[in-house]
Amino acid sequence: MRGRRRRGAGCLTVLAVLAVIVVIVILLWYMLAGCSHVPVPTPPGTTKKPTSQSASCPDVQLLAIPGTWESSSNDDPHNPTANPASLMLNVTKPVQQQFAGSRLDVYTVPYVAQFSNPIAFPPDGQASYNVSRSEGTSRAVAELTTMYQKCPLTTYVIAGFSQGAVIAGDIAADIGADKGPVPADQVLGVMLIADGRREPGPGQAIEVGPVPTGVGAEVTLKGLSVPGISMTGARAGFGKVADRTYTICAKGDLICDAPNQALTPANMIPSALTLVRAAGNPIHSLYNSFVVDASERTTATQWTAGWAEGLVKGAPYPKHS
Repeated sequence: MRGRRRRGAGCLTVLAVLAVIVVIVILLWYMLAGCSHVPVPTPPGTTKKPTSQSASCPDVQLLAIPGTWESSSNDDPHNPTANPASLMLNVTKPVQQQFAGSRLDVYTVPYVAQFSNPIAFPPDGQASYNVSRSEGTSRAVAELTTMYQKCPLTTYVIAGFSQGAVIAGDIAADIGADKGPVPADQVLGVMLIADGRREPGPGQAIEVGPVPTGVGAEVTLKGLSVPGISMTGARAGFGKVADRTYTICAKGDLICDAPNQALTPANMIPSALTLVRAAGNPIHSLYNSFVVDASERTTATQWTAGWAEGLVKGAPYPKHS
């Protein structure tokens, strides 16, 4: 009997130790993966705008935010080379070629742009979605804040793809609610390609091209919380910039067209893995050839470039001093 008790006590001790180890591993996992710390921008003041701005200021700034695996933290925002195949280059390069630097400044937000597998063992060495998204938001808000402070009459075009679309959309929603880094009336337009928070409806982005029946993965997965991945649900809307915010989503792209049966918060780990794989699926990577206007055979990137070019051509010409 004593031997059995000792063996039973020994088993309980081993199980207790294993339980403690599991708790420690989970805690470390959360700390290493990072929580979502999306910065809150300081809204611009209500002081009267000047009648002119510095001669070094561009009339318009096109702020482009690349998608997952299409940027890096140390990339050159005015000559991005981190990923020569970055989708946003198919928008920014054609537009930039049409205008002098005094008319248009193209700023491609440099950020880590990664999405680590939350259960990879050993860890895959990538930044978590939360860390990446927070850095991208911080970098974008900082640039808009700095530009507005230096050049108070400059107007803006904001565009993003994939993870970059989530970031661009979040910033646009803040601007539309008068909580962003620049005034809403100085935003000429916003484009969100494959937005993970896409949700059709009043006050949301205007759909360009075929409209899929699903919604963004973050909407379907609202409440999902695994290490490094926090799904935030749908946005409240785009407020004052809703009438000039657009979105493009290809049918079957789980990032922006997620059916409820594919992703559910109750089935966290498989859903998280599906989300990681969706960031690199073929449909998600083909927006450069995805046709949004069948009559003209215009692709998503061609439409966006033409839209942005039109906005820049029609933008105000502020006085310079």
